[in-house]
Amino acid sequence: MRREAFVISQLSDIHTGSPHFDAALLETAVAETIAVQPDLVLIGGDLTTDGYANEFRIAQQFLDPLTEAGLSTVVIPGNHDSKNVGYLHFRDTFGAGDVPAKGDRVVDVSGGDPALRVRMVAIDSSKPDLAEGEVGRERYDWIREHLAAPADVKVFALHHHLVPVPGTGRERNTVWDAGDVLALLADAGVHVVLSGHKHVPHVWLVNGVLIVNSGTVSSHRVRGYTPPSYNVIEITADVMRVTMKYPGRGERLAAELDRVAGRMVSSPELAGMFNKTSWRV
Repeated sequence: MRREAFVISQLSDIHTGSPHFDAALLETAVAETIAVQPDLVLIGGDLTTDGYANEFRIAQQFLDPLTEAGLSTVVIPGNHDSKNVGYLHFRDTFGAGDVPAKGDRVVDVSGGDPALRVRMVAIDSSKPDLAEGEVGRERYDWIREHLAAPADVKVFALHHHLVPVPGTGRERNTVWDAGDVLALLADAGVHVVLSGHKHVPHVWLVNGVLIVNSGTVSSHRVRGYTPPSYNVIEITADVMRVTMKYPGRGERLAAELDRVAGRMVSSPELAGMFNKTSWRV
């Protein structure tokens, strides 16, 4: 029997090569993702710590079961993947993408019942050896063109976040052209933006666009009391639901958007980094 919702699994900030990397967490998250059988999987960048070739090979070994299970999987780089000319190794490992110089990708998938046509435009927002990101006005027309195609749900994905994330202090690591990009996406009718980078899960509704930031799926380099996590996004014609999953430890609802009324209800647990007991499951 077909399920009602179109399902996206969002795993980000793996960080192989780091002393904070936890292989068991990533193995568990991949196994849980395969069990869910999502319609689309996004690996949202920072697969590595220093962009070295061996780190990419390790990440690939952990992620191969997703494609072997037949899951449609999109992989984009993060700022750590572009360190030390690592973008070359990313290209060698995960492909050049639809724009070879940047690794941008366009994916069309359908799912749910009745079937929703979903288009994801996923871009490389990284800058070599810089923590900050940028989309760049030279790509705006390309993004507009690919978001203009007919789709029931339009998804835009990048590693860096477009709005400041709570608990990150003097925030300077949004993309440099975040304001222009937010305006572009709203004008293009984007429904969901998926991002990562700061290892802090959060959800916003901005100009009718649901912005979903992922935590780190497999690193213990976290802020406050926030544990490693990843997201599952369920989409129907009427509702979008974001669930935070803690590998091997359960889950909790992060936010739910009433698409008809344009209202979002978010969980107070999104502030879990400040509350020692709120994340326990």
